Amino acid sequence: MARIIVKNGYLKGGSEKTSAHLNNLVKYIATRDGVEKIKNGRELWHATKKQQTLIGEILREFPDAKEMFEYEDYLANPNRENASEFITIALEQHLDKIGDREKYLDYIANRPRVEKFESHGLFTAGDAPLVLSQVAEEVAAHTGNVWTPIISLRREDAARLDYDNAAAWKALLSSKAMELAENLKIHPDHLKWYGAFHNESHHPHIHMVCYSTDPREGYLTKQGIRKMKSSLANEIFRQELIPLYGEKTQRRDELKEQSAESLRELIRQIKGGVLVSERMEQLLTHLAERLQTVSGKKQYGYLKPELKNVVDEIVDDLAQDSRVSEAYRMWWETKGRIESIYTETPSEPPPLSHCDDFKPIRNMVIQEALLIGNMTFEEPASVETALPEPENDLEMSLSDIEDEEDQEPIDDSVGRPSSDEASAGKESSDSWWTEEYRQAKQYLCGDEDAGVPQDFRKAHELFMAEADKNNPLALYDLGRMSADGLGCEADADAAYGWYEKALVVLHAAEEAKPWKYTEYRIGKMYAAGLGAEQDYLQASDWLTLSADKKYKYAQYSLGGLYYHGKGVEQDHVTAFALYTRSADQSFPYASFELGKMLRDGIGCAKNQQDSDRRFKEAFLGFVSLEEQSHDDKLQYRLGWMLLNGIGTDKDEARAKEYFEKAASVGNPFACYQLAKFILSDEKAQPQDVEKALGYLRKAVEAENPYAAYFLGKLYEKGQHVPQNTAEAMRLYTLSAEQDNEFAAYRLGKLYLDGDGVLKDVESAIRWLTFAADRKNQFAEYALGVLYFKGEDIPKDVPKALEYLKRSAGQGNQFAQYRLGKIYLMGEDVPKDIQTALQFLTAAAEQGNQYAQYTLGKLYLIGKDVPKDKETAVRWFTLSAAQGNIYAQFFLDHIDNFKDPSVLLAGTRLLHHMSRIFADNAPPLKLPGQRTDRKLLRKLREKKQAQGHARDDHEQTMSL
Repeated sequence: MARIIVKNGYLKGGSEKTSAHLNNLVKYIATRDGVEKIKNGRELWHATKKQQTLIGEILREFPDAKEMFEYEDYLANPNRENASEFITIALEQHLDKIGDREKYLDYIANRPRVEKFESHGLFTAGDAPLVLSQVAEEVAAHTGNVWTPIISLRREDAARLDYDNAAAWKALLSSKAMELAENLKIHPDHLKWYGAFHNESHHPHIHMVCYSTDPREGYLTKQGIRKMKSSLANEIFRQELIPLYGEKTQRRDELKEQSAESLRELIRQIKGGVLVSERMEQLLTHLAERLQTVSGKKQYGYLKPELKNVVDEIVDDLAQDSRVSEAYRMWWETKGRIESIYTETPSEPPPLSHCDDFKPIRNMVIQEALLIGNMTFEEPASVETALPEPENDLEMSLSDIEDEEDQEPIDDSVGRPSSDEASAGKESSDSWWTEEYRQAKQYLCGDEDAGVPQDFRKAHELFMAEADKNNPLALYDLGRMSADGLGCEADADAAYGWYEKALVVLHAAEEAKPWKYTEYRIGKMYAAGLGAEQDYLQASDWLTLSADKKYKYAQYSLGGLYYHGKGVEQDHVTAFALYTRSADQSFPYASFELGKMLRDGIGCAKNQQDSDRRFKEAFLGFVSLEEQSHDDKLQYRLGWMLLNGIGTDKDEARAKEYFEKAASVGNPFACYQLAKFILSDEKAQPQDVEKALGYLRKAVEAENPYAAYFLGKLYEKGQHVPQNTAEAMRLYTLSAEQDNEFAAYRLGKLYLDGDGVLKDVESAIRWLTFAADRKNQFAEYALGVLYFKGEDIPKDVPKALEYLKRSAGQGNQFAQYRLGKIYLMGEDVPKDIQTALQFLTAAAEQGNQYAQYTLGKLYLIGKDVPKDKETAVRWFTLSAAQGNIYAQFFLDHIDNFKDPSVLLAGTRLLHHMSRIFADNAPPLKLPGQRTDRKLLRKLREKKQAQGHARDDHEQTMSL
């Protein structure tokens, strides 16, 4: 195995003797003769007695000489040559302890086999020639400490890696000067260093002299020496380290992967295993009793020696488990292979209880002992900290149809009065439905039956002609076309102008002669804010006028205002009555709303049979209306009903046809659904995927909150598009600003986790509150957790309970489980077993395995609830069926009447060990320069703020 040895002595300044020694030392290392030894028979003879005696004296005086390459050679072959080599180099490497500065510098510059540049071998950074006498006097006069590092390589390593010449070492040391200064705790501007290369036949090495121009500065620690070795080794053995990690040959690749997989498999076994140890149970019980009498901090470092011994004994008992012992052996073996690069003598593995990397297990033992006799919750850390992902958060429900469609499209084909109604209104009304206007509508929507193709420009031209005649229907349609960019450039201001003109004409017509149709149209425009400021109060007044005249379209629209409490006091019963009057006049939109209310029991009693009947009425009515008008909103609605099997049999093929028709005129909801259709197909071709992304972007431009959310999620996950967190956040924000609670929750979650974005608790709280105000159960749960933990924001138990209960009331099993734990523990609120049982049971009945497990333990222990073994087994069985190993553990030991906290202690410690092994697993990448943890976190946050994924090119900490 290739290795590097670094020795680092130093000479104190300030004395005459040391000054002289430094002067001589500089001269010696710079001018030593570099002639190569010629082997002869004598040199191969066994070491002489004098050599052996001298070697013994050296080892007694300088024990660290045993770590030298030359001593290894001598032990392997104790001949005269190797003995002489060892004696020479050993004395040389300890000259700092037996000589003075001047002599040392003279020695390293002039000793035999030094590689000379001119008259000596001394060098430093730069190309300026060095005057040996001046350097020697300079070093001798220094009043501070002078360090004398010696760096050794084996001859074969130096030759193979091109470090058998002074030029290579000069280049290397010059490049490492900043790190050298850092390790010596010297300001880089103050560092002075000199070196000389001694080309020994067996072990070429470099001598250095280092000091600070500020005599008060500089000191070297063991950690500094280790860092120095690490830095030099990484550079010198760069090519050697690669095959160490299995990247040079296929065989080593296989060995590396097999070793890594074996360790990973062992960690999985430890994490998912159980451990029953009679001795460990006895020791933990004893430790628990002793800890009751301990005052102060109950941590390993604060315990008395006798209690530390008990903790160590428990850890070492844990290490007797075959899975743990094998994982520890493999872990140490891998670590040793890495550390042998940096250390002269690879260490033997200490007992697990004394291994620095596994120190956390000792405090975990203490915590387990303190938990004996108490209720514990065996669950992954993610259950306590992670925020849940909503399922099907992109699926639009029946209620979404209403909101996204603005209750019903304002369209003459929908609200157009019959000929009798028109004549009852005013004589001039027929002039609104001229032949030219009808033809314009055909071009706008396309009429296959009439053989009229869809032509937006032609429709726009005909509508303009009608607008010149002050036709309010044409004026309204021009507003819609300008808003959507159909047959013209999209222009919101122009759209508003057309709507405003239409509203003026409708008002004038109404003033000339009141008419339920104009009252209805005026009311709808005020409700939608078209041509005027949105005003629900005025809208309700106008719609009431029309609805009182039994106009079914106005009854439906007014029912929507009562349903939502817009412009009128919310009244679901009145809304239901208005919808019924409209539906009974064969208006399908009203039938659709009745279907929802009957299904959910809103404003009426639940009635699934009547709900299905109303939905069927709605579907048939929409089909009839669509055949007449080919309206894109009707097409989208029909596609949605066919897709979900509402009011008709499920038919995805027909649904897709309707969506395609609606998407062709830019319907944003149809574009969204069509994109989902395509992207849900795993076999979708690249061109189809690109088409779907085009649909999504078109829907986003039309301000569809679902499309913005869906596309944002694609960018966040890097699915079908390059991962781009910044773009995802932009799209989520667009969606959330349009009241999409799931987008707001997603924003809050990302800001809170700092996942791909710089952590921003204030923004997280703002978005989570936004979503919670819209009754998003996941946001309510997240806020409850935040206020309860009190880590990122001040702890507020009442507010936490409020949010958690709101979430639990909507059936959130995570909130129910957490509330059950809170009331069961009684730490932040008064203990309330009945309330705890209610929440835990609610979560367990929804399949929450941790709630099921907790209930099983409660009924098994029988401490806070009556003992009920049968009930305990039932809950344990349900939890174990979901893979809960603790529940299975109790099922396997159900007849063991020990305290469960003692019975589980070994298994819990085993699982603690799995996490420690996972955290300390040796890296499988080339070790690089270490980065301070705080700095690493800042770098990660900066990287995430720039749009990188959380683990994108994550740095790996080396051992």
